[in-house]
Amino acid sequence: MYPGKYTCANCSTAPHVGHMYTMILADVMKRWAVLQGKQAILCTGTDEHGMKIQQAAQKAETDPKTFCDKGAEVFKSLAAQVGMSNDHFVRTTDSAHRETVEYVWHLLDERGLIYESRHEGWYSVSDETFYPESQVHLIVDPPTGKKIMVSIETGKEVQWTSERNYHFRLSAFRDRLLTWYEENPDWITPASRMKEVVASVQSGLDDLSVSRPVDRLTWGIRVPTDSSQTIYVWLDALLNYITKAGYPWQPGNEHVGGWPADVQVIGKDIVRFHCVYWPAFLMALDLPLPKRIMTHAHWTLGKQKMSKSTGNVVNPFFALDRFRLDAMRYFLVHNGGIVNDADYDNRYIVERYLTDLKGGLGNLVARILRAKTWDVRQAVERYQSTKHLEFDCVQLQNGCRHSRPADADGEHASVNRVLENFKDVVAGLSQDVKKHMDAMEPNKALGRITTHIYAANGFMQTQAPWEIAKRIQAEAYGDAKKGRGGALSERNIDTLKRRMDCIIYLTAESLRIMGILLQPFMPDKARQLLDSLGVSLDRREFHHAVICGDKDYGLPSVPAGQKAPALFMPLESDF
Repeated sequence: MYPGKYTCANCSTAPHVGHMYTMILADVMKRWAVLQGKQAILCTGTDEHGMKIQQAAQKAETDPKTFCDKGAEVFKSLAAQVGMSNDHFVRTTDSAHRETVEYVWHLLDERGLIYESRHEGWYSVSDETFYPESQVHLIVDPPTGKKIMVSIETGKEVQWTSERNYHFRLSAFRDRLLTWYEENPDWITPASRMKEVVASVQSGLDDLSVSRPVDRLTWGIRVPTDSSQTIYVWLDALLNYITKAGYPWQPGNEHVGGWPADVQVIGKDIVRFHCVYWPAFLMALDLPLPKRIMTHAHWTLGKQKMSKSTGNVVNPFFALDRFRLDAMRYFLVHNGGIVNDADYDNRYIVERYLTDLKGGLGNLVARILRAKTWDVRQAVERYQSTKHLEFDCVQLQNGCRHSRPADADGEHASVNRVLENFKDVVAGLSQDVKKHMDAMEPNKALGRITTHIYAANGFMQTQAPWEIAKRIQAEAYGDAKKGRGGALSERNIDTLKRRMDCIIYLTAESLRIMGILLQPFMPDKARQLLDSLGVSLDRREFHHAVICGDKDYGLPSVPAGQKAPALFMPLESDF
């Protein structure tokens, strides 16, 4: 199960590029699991309760439910447009979710983990959380010139609040949390955020306020034992993960819905909720914790934090219309920050499209498949057929060696070294990508594929199979312009053909393997690439992404009489 998580800001504001980025990362991780032959469930959705939603609905002069209905449809539309392969879209206003939250409240209450007390502190409506004195400070608000208290972490305004509400005994889970972190050192990625979480919990945990008075917050799920209180949005919202997994489960059905999650994908601004509060709630319920938490950094615009109040945001729908889906998926994953924030700029998208995709991958595909001087299928057959045992895949894996041409003394040695070196690069690609994906580094995995795009183009350029084709023609038919008086021996001509086919085969293998590995990142373009190579649908899993892993491709899978379109079309003028 690979849930993508979005904050309760979803329904109070229009989606921005950060939401799109989280969606795509979660989708990439789910598709990667499927690529490896695993069953995977992707869950995403909207958190729809809380003070922020209540105030946003009032400002829009509508009731909160209608406001959330509209917001949820916008996010569903975005998920569809980014190609998100989610199996569930959960809304915290769903009746099934409400029942789960009420059940959990009763269970925590019965176990003595909830008590009533007065709570005082600095509260941020925007962040939906209380902050201790040490995490707020006084600043001068630039637009108004007024002095206000804000959260040091998020920069959002806080107000002093004093009220009676219910508390969860979070402090009781400090030692269990620290033990979990110690026993699972890779639980949070990147490692820097794991260190931050551990340091925070080591410094101590206060009990968590988990309700708000109804006279202040009406929009939410009421405390089932006290109608004067509304359940805190983050206790409510975090439970959505197990809601769609079918909690509470019938005995024997605990894992039917996919829990525990293999990966939860979140932005760095909600790490405390997911890496401190969430595991504590699960421990309190005697439920297993998610296996990994993948956190990512934010996108900036002009090196400044994106903010709706300043208009410094990117509309994801406009971006998708302008640059198209595959370019956006590629750019966001490739340039997006896991550890550090990344800057968004249309020029960067254009640059990536023109250099990596159209000029890199698209150019390589055109070079291999549109040339009339060689035959990809013939090259595949030569290195897969038992009729050519001397040069079959077993020999290729041990070294693509060719006998020395009669007129090129010593040439064979350097040629063989280049072919063998590139063969090793092709052979190592899939495991390099897997290493990064296992480490929750999709940006580095995609970067490794990008590096190989350039390596394959460089290999093709330096080996120049088109020149070998000319040489074959000259030697076979006596090209006077080349200074040759007649055809040489069939043995030498065959050697040159084998060399040319080896170059074409290794480059085609690069494309085939990259096509398989790119499926989680750019599903549509990867499918088009594999179709153009004639790779059958049942030969597109990760275990096929090895050199000599498919002996039957080489003929384009396009309808008779039609030509395969270019993989990446030119950018339109208004780009």
